[in-house]
Amino acid sequence: MKEIIRSQRLGEQYQKILHPSGLTILLYPMEGFKSAYALFATNYGSVDASFKTDKDEDFVTVPAGIAHFLEHKLFESEDGDAFERYAKTGANANAFTSFDKTAYLFSCTDHFKESIEILLDFVTHPYFTPQTVKKEQGIIGQEIRMYDDNPDWRVYFNLLGALYHVNPVRIDIAGTVESIAQIDADLLYRCYHTFYNLHNMTLAVAGNFDPDVVLDAADRILKPAPKQELTRKVADEPDTVRTTLVEQTLPVAIPLFQIGFKGKAGKTERENLWGKIADEVLLEIIAGDSTPLYRRLLEAELINQTFEGEAMANRDYSLTFYSGESRDPKRVRDEIATEILRLRSEGIDPQLFDRVKKAVYGRYLGAYGRPEALAGLMVTAQFADADAYEILEMLASLTLDQLNERLPVSFDVERCALSIVRS
Repeated sequence: MKEIIRSQRLGEQYQKILHPSGLTILLYPMEGFKSAYALFATNYGSVDASFKTDKDEDFVTVPAGIAHFLEHKLFESEDGDAFERYAKTGANANAFTSFDKTAYLFSCTDHFKESIEILLDFVTHPYFTPQTVKKEQGIIGQEIRMYDDNPDWRVYFNLLGALYHVNPVRIDIAGTVESIAQIDADLLYRCYHTFYNLHNMTLAVAGNFDPDVVLDAADRILKPAPKQELTRKVADEPDTVRTTLVEQTLPVAIPLFQIGFKGKAGKTERENLWGKIADEVLLEIIAGDSTPLYRRLLEAELINQTFEGEAMANRDYSLTFYSGESRDPKRVRDEIATEILRLRSEGIDPQLFDRVKKAVYGRYLGAYGRPEALAGLMVTAQFADADAYEILEMLASLTLDQLNERLPVSFDVERCALSIVRS
């Protein structure tokens, strides 16, 4: 089944195909580009720690880090490593695991046909043995230990651990040395067949390519996947933060900080997508680089150019945070909290709202001109039961009243935590 997704706002379109295998394929040819970018993703990330299908009697709980472990292992096969195959085509390949998705990707300027065939083949043909699993435990264990000493990584996960009591988002995506030691080949196959079912996956391709080449490869390589009902267990997370302050000592020139606010997740992934967009605008309104607060903090040398904000929302979590370097992180937190309370009392300035909204809109608009960003937007929207253009429409239709209502939900100073890494 083929559908053309159109945007009157941009005057552009892309194809959405529900392939007979069960895979959703999104194809966005872009004129004038030399390279193509492909992203093959499953709606499965590190937070999916407890789940069941319609074939399971009860929920199964798996060790932390197994989604990331799977990502590593899929590149291996009986015939060798997928990276070795890509080396012959000249494609630049990689993969990543986040809280809510796992994706395999490549970009290329030549030999697209061979590269897309490699991608579809290795992701759909798992190969795990006790020997290869044990070897990978050692490799990932070293990776985990390395990140344990990484100040940027620690200030981030320390914040998540402060905001959340039990939600798996508080746990390192790679898991722990202890948790990955519990992973075996049978458990990997179980998670693979649960979450790498093609009905739970999306392939997005953007840039310079022929859509027929993608569909021909899918027809030859992909086998129909059985339909299944998948239920993810929602963590019974309290509304409160676990702790308001966490500090760690590591070698840093200037203390690193992250100031986080625990929000409230929407009832659907579509609501979470809208909420994330709204929160990105609020982050800029509170302390973006065009605000009086930002200038005051900068002039007082409380922050520097590393200061930035980020919003996250998916499944059953929603949060916003500011990060940067400061010799007095607690004062930065207090200044931001004071500004939030002022905005809640007086309301958001309409002129500031218009200016920030246009700036954020322009930032998103730029993503539609980059194949790698566009493929990511298509996958994100698809997993939220939306299309890639709806992200722009959500932003364009955002109102001042909506932001004034969301401000106390996403930026509750009573649900705030500060993470600091200092030497």
